[in-house]
Amino acid sequence: MPVLDREPSKDLGGGDGLPKLPLPALKDTLDMYLRCMKHLLTEEQFNKTQNTVKQFGAPGGVGELLQSKLVERRENKANWVYDYWLNDMYLNNRLALPVNSSPVMVFPQQHFRDPIDSLRFAAHLISGVLEYKTLLDARALPIDYARGQLAGTPLCMEQYYRLFTSYRLPGPERDTLVAQESSVMPEPEHIIVACKNQFFVLDVVINFRRLNERDLLTQLEKIVKMADSEEERLPPIGLLSSDGRTEWAESRSVLMRESTNRDSLDMIERCLCLVCLDDASGSELSDTTRAMLMLHGGGVAKHGGNRWYDKPMQFVVGADGCCGVVCEHSPFEGIVLVQCTEYLLKYMIGSPSKLVRAASVSELPAPRRLRWKCTPEIHKLLASSADKLQRLVRNLDMNVHKFCDYGKEFIKKQKMSPDAYIQVALQLTYYRCHGRPVSTYESASIRRFQEGRVDNIRSATPEALAFLKAMTDGKLSTSVEEKMEMLRGAITAQTKYTILAITGMGIDNHLLGLREIAHELKIEKPEIFKDDAYIISNQFILSTSQVPTTVEMFCCYGPVLPNGYGACYNPQSDHIIFCVSSFHESPQTCSAEFVKCLVQGLLDMRDLCNKCNSSSNPTEQRKGQTLETHTQTEKNWQSKMQQRPADLSKNQQTLPQVLVKTPEQTKVEAQTQTSTQGEPQALKNGSKS
Repeated sequence: MPVLDREPSKDLGGGDGLPKLPLPALKDTLDMYLRCMKHLLTEEQFNKTQNTVKQFGAPGGVGELLQSKLVERRENKANWVYDYWLNDMYLNNRLALPVNSSPVMVFPQQHFRDPIDSLRFAAHLISGVLEYKTLLDARALPIDYARGQLAGTPLCMEQYYRLFTSYRLPGPERDTLVAQESSVMPEPEHIIVACKNQFFVLDVVINFRRLNERDLLTQLEKIVKMADSEEERLPPIGLLSSDGRTEWAESRSVLMRESTNRDSLDMIERCLCLVCLDDASGSELSDTTRAMLMLHGGGVAKHGGNRWYDKPMQFVVGADGCCGVVCEHSPFEGIVLVQCTEYLLKYMIGSPSKLVRAASVSELPAPRRLRWKCTPEIHKLLASSADKLQRLVRNLDMNVHKFCDYGKEFIKKQKMSPDAYIQVALQLTYYRCHGRPVSTYESASIRRFQEGRVDNIRSATPEALAFLKAMTDGKLSTSVEEKMEMLRGAITAQTKYTILAITGMGIDNHLLGLREIAHELKIEKPEIFKDDAYIISNQFILSTSQVPTTVEMFCCYGPVLPNGYGACYNPQSDHIIFCVSSFHESPQTCSAEFVKCLVQGLLDMRDLCNKCNSSSNPTEQRKGQTLETHTQTEKNWQSKMQQRPADLSKNQQTLPQVLVKTPEQTKVEAQTQTSTQGEPQALKNGSKS
């Protein structure tokens, strides 16, 4: 069943009429925290944690004091956790945005016969962006309504209105999410076009009139010609925005010394969005290659300098048909990226290119090249940024896999939630690769509440671990029926936690709030937040997101820890697209091996379901799929696992997340929202994914 309804907006975007995010009871959160962590800790660690938690939650203790302060905060704020969460998740994070934080959406492979075709595509895309912006400006975007669990609940629309009006400003210790307010300054009426590492101002409104598609194409042709001029070419300043946030803040302050640079930065920071016109990369464009090119641009030698990573939306149009969107994640969740992108692609299919017989603005002024004054110091900073981006390019281990043996329809026939089923499969995969469960992140939307963003679904449940052990211990004593019961138990546990998270009763935001309010009150950091368990609980070695689409495209992102995996998945009726990322520099991870184990796990789970279906209904004809014993396979995994070093990381890093959402879920998966129109066929032409 679809989990998102749309109806014309009645201006609920500001959260009017939506309830405030609830504050869970302190005891409930502490009890759930212990339950979530017990099986991820040694006995010694858990005993220490249990005592620490008991002390924190004792009557009249520090926990009760902090909880009372959060109750006050909830009274006075639209959303008691929003500022804490935004800083912790994004703005305090010092890592570079590409790969580490910015997710990307990879479009179907386009087939441009001539250079002009890619510019036509870009002009058509810009036209769609301007249509969508008109809807946003009029507050006419249909409100999202949840379906399934808590059906009919309106969802907060505030994130949509930051798509084209915000900017992430780098800071030495913390970034700032800057929102353009029309009351302060005029709405931006230009986009920035990046071409050959040069930046150009493309005014989309001239003489109070929006440019039509033919005019946009004319201007793009002028930009390409200007970018080709060798004498005019300037250094690839965009590389600076790919650096760590503290380094970029320092470089930006150096740039700001010159008035020319200040003007150029101002034009970029106030633009609607970027359109990046990339040359052909010269690579064979597999799904994996396109994903990597979208995530980091291929580094200095390719398109790494043809970006400005602080803008929320960068539309990439490659001359070789490699197209997509790079998204700065702090202003909005993945649902907004998906909904906007699907609107644009459907617009491009549904409204034919309007390049003929359109009234044109006569004598269009030429687009303006942004100028930079580069001192030797800036050249040195550019070289440093380039080196670091190149290292990131070499380090990323990406694997995009289309699993075609079955999709969500088979899972639904088992009366199971597809999202919960896939989450259990990911747990099984990691356990087979590494022999232990780890803290896992799956985003849960809390948009039912004012200014709601996300909380975390903790997928590494004790019930999941029981199933993983049964599937991997090689014992023949565990019957098929017992394994099936454990699988259903794991899925039920996942489902129950999902409901807690989407109704504002998850533990992660609450613990964050308690930690941050202690810091504000200048109380010494409570022991619970210095404990091993809390550090381990926030090391999300497995970072997962479900991002289903109704148009053929896929989302991906990098891992959030040096020894971690990013696992983004897009379940369709008869297949599932998995985008798995890790880092080559970690001796403990390998994306290809993870995918291999994932495929085997999905096949084993299917065979288990089929075996149980056959034994519970003897008259049903078997489909030729049998349950395999896992003994030999497991011996191979175990011998491989023994050669791996222990992979607990000491570094706690913030998790970039893309919203988990399920377009056609049964009952429970209402944490996520997406439109459910039929998949347009025109975009499928030639796509390999």
